[in-house]
Amino acid sequence: MELLPRSPAEFGSARYWDRFFRQRGQRPFEWYGAFPELCPVLHKYVRPRDKVLVVGCGNSELSEQMYDMGICEDIVNIDISDAVIRQMRERSASTRPKMSYLLMDMLQMDFPDAQFQVVLDKGTLDALLTDEEEATLAKVDQMFSEISRVLQIGGRYLCVSLAQAHVLKKAVEYFSQEGWVVRVHQVASSGDKQQFVLPVFVYVMTKFRKIPGSAAQILEICPEEQDKPMRVESAERLVAAVKDRQHYALLCSQISKTPCREQVSLDLCDKESGKPRYTLHVVDSPSVKSSRDNHFAIFIIPQGRETEWLFGTEEGRRQLAASAGFVRLLTVALHREQHYEGMAGIQAELSGKVMELAPPGLPARQQVPFLSVGGDIGVRAVRHCGSSPLSGDFVVEDVRGDGTCYFRRLIFLQNRNVVQSEARLLAPTSLPGQKKRRKDKKKPSPTEPPGAIDKSYLCCEHHKAMVAGLCLLGGPNALPGELAVLVVGLGGGSLPLFVHDYFSQARVAVVEIDPSMLEVATHWFGFSQGDRMQVHVCDGLDYVAKLAAEAQWVPCWYDAIMFDVDSKDLTVGMSCPPPAFVEKLFLQKVKTILKPEGVFVLNLVCRDAGLKESVLAALRDVFPLLYTRSIQGEVNEILWCQAGPAGRHSPAELGARARALEGALRQPGRPWDSSWALADMLQAVHIL
Repeated sequence: MELLPRSPAEFGSARYWDRFFRQRGQRPFEWYGAFPELCPVLHKYVRPRDKVLVVGCGNSELSEQMYDMGICEDIVNIDISDAVIRQMRERSASTRPKMSYLLMDMLQMDFPDAQFQVVLDKGTLDALLTDEEEATLAKVDQMFSEISRVLQIGGRYLCVSLAQAHVLKKAVEYFSQEGWVVRVHQVASSGDKQQFVLPVFVYVMTKFRKIPGSAAQILEICPEEQDKPMRVESAERLVAAVKDRQHYALLCSQISKTPCREQVSLDLCDKESGKPRYTLHVVDSPSVKSSRDNHFAIFIIPQGRETEWLFGTEEGRRQLAASAGFVRLLTVALHREQHYEGMAGIQAELSGKVMELAPPGLPARQQVPFLSVGGDIGVRAVRHCGSSPLSGDFVVEDVRGDGTCYFRRLIFLQNRNVVQSEARLLAPTSLPGQKKRRKDKKKPSPTEPPGAIDKSYLCCEHHKAMVAGLCLLGGPNALPGELAVLVVGLGGGSLPLFVHDYFSQARVAVVEIDPSMLEVATHWFGFSQGDRMQVHVCDGLDYVAKLAAEAQWVPCWYDAIMFDVDSKDLTVGMSCPPPAFVEKLFLQKVKTILKPEGVFVLNLVCRDAGLKESVLAALRDVFPLLYTRSIQGEVNEILWCQAGPAGRHSPAELGARARALEGALRQPGRPWDSSWALADMLQAVHIL
């Protein structure tokens, strides 16, 4: 510790470095980056006939190793410390006759212009640029000016650095503005892993003649072990790309030494496009007893199933890891914009990278298993991509679920881990007169579209609970007669379609603010309008307010009003509905257009406990009778609200009503999916 400077300014002091090297003696001091790690970059940019200048050489062995390995022999080393120059001359005088050591300040070099093809700097810029004070920046500008002066056109300035943001930004901005090509190589983590955990970078600045009036910049980054550079558009993006790699190296260092207390998430991006290709979650299970074979496993989530509770939530992944029986489980989600060559291809692509995330204590040469559901990567077929000014970019995709069923989903890409709408697809059937495939014919692709939408099936549990709320209407043993139902929020149309098809006397009005969603529901989810189904493309707030204002002259009362509308504002702790839909004044307008014995059904998705309590308080003020039904494994909570307490029902009464209603709905020609029952939706109902 006594060798460290007392202040950053001492890094530029000849007296400090004389004292440093006298106390250190003959032991080489390598700032960072051992020769084997730097060798590939040096071979790429230093030719044997080049004349090389090493600035701030210290007593590093780098020049000696370059000389001995035949990379280059005509090497001039300079430093401001007389002690180290004398030491290095003695060390190389007899064995390296073509290499020289000179006492010289790099800020005021004695060399003529255009003397060198390469200037090499290992940690010198980092040592000089310790802060962003005016005096420090002036020294750095002088350093860069001198390097530029002594380099020939086409020459390279190679700067080995830990790439602190202010250091990289300064170098990139200075040389790019001078018309130089700037390329940043990530070479490797430091050879001394106890001292440094950050990766080492080499800035390669190639000198070109500056073209007057040209603002073009060529900025590139070469990730570790990748020869092909990636172009970036600005110094800020280059700094950000380097920072991402530094954070990843720091993360790998931390989790390789200690278990993760919390789940760690990171994206691995495609080398060509820069878009996320894999999303990884590191899940440690402290309760799992370690043995030789259960340290580490990789779990590939089948395509299209990353939104399921088991794979898409922290608690689900924790349960998955515990049931798998591994100390550390790394879950891998596949992105819809990417193409994958099966499980073997993914394993080959990830094998090297995932081992950087291995847990502490993993035995050497331990085989790490790749796991999945059913042993494959699932099926996902994107059917439609679109964009809307209101909803942003979205996709419609078909995925294979657990088993042989296929589902069609609507995903808003601004919240890509949430399924906005979902419908089950019917199994494909042969067309009339179509011959059966011969056995020797090619099998159909697993991504061929299945049949039409199965309108008898509600995929979303919260939709089932919303439908179950209709048992509060009518008598205890009778199907409600004519129903006027208002649904705010169309999505794929599954909810209003089910109400329309199974309540044969229901007249359904749907309000949807985004016309693109009406097109999606119509073309991709089997939705259609008719005498009993009308869609109004407008803001639900305005629609309700207009009807409430007209109610005193033209009553327009609904038996049921359903809110299933998402919020576009992701900064609020409530994603459904938008806050304006549950303000007290607006809820009073909802009550105005609801029949006295009617039911208001709300899909509430709120992670903010304080906000949720304020919503419930507003609902209680307007609707004295509230039933609530939580959806297992989801944040959704369904609220059934009625205007008066006279209709309060016990859980047993609600169950009886649900069974009676379901019995009336199960009619010939209207198949009812046997996997759920209305009464099941009422088993966990609470009265608030």
